[in-house]
Amino acid sequence: MRRQILTLALVAGIATGPQVLAQDSQVNELVVTAQMREEYDPSQTPAIVLKRRADNLITEISVICDTRDPTQRRAELRTTLRNLIRAAEKDPGIELGLGEEVVGRFDETMIDTIIGPYPKPDTEVARLIVKTRILPGDTLDGATGRIKAFAKATPKAGRTEILLTEDWNLTLIQPDQYRGQIIDLVARDSLQTAGAFGPGYGVQVEGLNLPVSWYQSGPLELSLFIPYKMTVRRGE
Repeated sequence: MRRQILTLALVAGIATGPQVLAQDSQVNELVVTAQMREEYDPSQTPAIVLKRRADNLITEISVICDTRDPTQRRAELRTTLRNLIRAAEKDPGIELGLGEEVVGRFDETMIDTIIGPYPKPDTEVARLIVKTRILPGDTLDGATGRIKAFAKATPKAGRTEILLTEDWNLTLIQPDQYRGQIIDLVARDSLQTAGAFGPGYGVQVEGLNLPVSWYQSGPLELSLFIPYKMTVRRGE
């Protein structure tokens, strides 16, 4: 009677770990907690997950100006946005970006593209993302405090204001780079599970070709997983 060992349904050519970053010149930073709230189904989450801290904490800021003269209003908005850019360049803990699901770069060449009308008369607004790198010893209060302090300290021109939404989200850079680590955890757990049933038992694992998924498991922590299915079988 042969023993059925471990069957992993893998897609040929999957790159894991640092290889993913080395091969892909465009590194995607995903807003993972906003997406999680819409898509996460705890009943579909397997037991084996990889826990890690998110890469960044982010929120949207609105730069608003209600100076009556349109030309002056635009000039004040541009000045304040440039002040934000200069302040972020000097602060190693802060970056600026754009995007709702994928956060991209923001620089001075994009200033005019983000200025638009505001519901209030004679008022315009520019919206962008401010983010801070989550450090090993960070708390949620500490990370949010850096962003709040940054917004407060940035000089504002004329009648401009910088307002935080305080709708905090977490981001993850290139989630698929963790595929190999997750598969290693699944493989070890599967072999241990098969061994618990005694000689002659093995497992079949399906679904490891699916994309890496996640859910928020702490204020700054994510649990990454692949939605696999495992079946224990006795060898023939």
